[in-house]
Amino acid sequence: MYSSYQLTLMVQHACNLRCAYCYTGRKFSRAMTEEIGIASIKRAVNSIEPGGKLELGFFGGEPLLEAELILQLVNEARRLTSERGQSLQLSMTTNGTITNPAARQVMLLDEMNLHVSHDGLPEVHDRHRVGLEGESTSAEVLRTIQGLQEQGKQVSISMVVRPDTVEFLPEGLRWFKEQGISHVDPTLDLWATWSKEDAQKLDVAIVKSAEVWLGLLPDFGVGWFNQKLAEFAAVPQQQTARCGFGEGQIAVSPAGNLYPCERLIGEDQDGNAMRLPGHVLEGDDYCGTTTPNREPPESCQTCVILDQCNTFCRCSNFIRTKNTDTPDGLLCLLDQACFREVRRVTVESQSAVFQNTIQPEDLVPVDKI
Repeated sequence: MYSSYQLTLMVQHACNLRCAYCYTGRKFSRAMTEEIGIASIKRAVNSIEPGGKLELGFFGGEPLLEAELILQLVNEARRLTSERGQSLQLSMTTNGTITNPAARQVMLLDEMNLHVSHDGLPEVHDRHRVGLEGESTSAEVLRTIQGLQEQGKQVSISMVVRPDTVEFLPEGLRWFKEQGISHVDPTLDLWATWSKEDAQKLDVAIVKSAEVWLGLLPDFGVGWFNQKLAEFAAVPQQQTARCGFGEGQIAVSPAGNLYPCERLIGEDQDGNAMRLPGHVLEGDDYCGTTTPNREPPESCQTCVILDQCNTFCRCSNFIRTKNTDTPDGLLCLLDQACFREVRRVTVESQSAVFQNTIQPEDLVPVDKI
């Protein structure tokens, strides 16, 4: 039994946008049935010990196309977890363009950790995140965010960073602060081809972004940097099942197939190498689903930030190298650069926590992108 379990339901393959960098495959209409959704939740709840926590996420496509289904599943999750003395935490990332009454009700749920996708400066966002006819969406998404804020809902931003937009990351962070946003989670487009020149631009962007972050603290957070700051300061982190990659974490496709992470579902084709054995309707819990212990490759053993390394996401590794245990140079560069810059800006601001930390020259060099 687990103390917490991360269950992500891909409730629909379809989407109302046509983002150029989307990795989930063809946008065909296949919705999750209520039967599949409830069975998924029951198995997760049965995998959690009394007093534990269910972390229930919703994914797509665009999940709010199935807002009414989500509301039904949330009610069922509340009932099941309450019966067992468990807590419930919800999460969802939406493109922010669906605002019908049911969708708004989902976004305003008390338990919902809401992430809205927006890529920063309007002209940068509209470069790739477009509607069915190629129309811009930035203004519409911003209206949604502002409307939620007016109703007291805290919104985090999921900001995709690509080779052709990475240089705008620092300006994008400043722009978000001007819009009243208090937290941004940048995420690299891992499916894109990053050249060595692009990687150098990423390094420069991290340097500049760390300066922006420092200048806006404590009223503005950036996921990449906040996490490193907490690690350096030995701040206790909220316990979560992520990233269990099949052990303590399961993603379920609309058809009921099982995956170790929602980012690997794609079109849910039979040949998907990451599909796990079985089907959501074939068991009572997920306790028998296990994966081998993750061991860092030998090349990582001499890295001085190994204990604080964030390149252990098996999904990200698989996307980049087709090997769940092995990161590539891009992931290492991101992790090392964030480590270096958090250390630098905090030392320069005379934070005593960092006076005797590791020197940047001690880091393992990145030699493969």
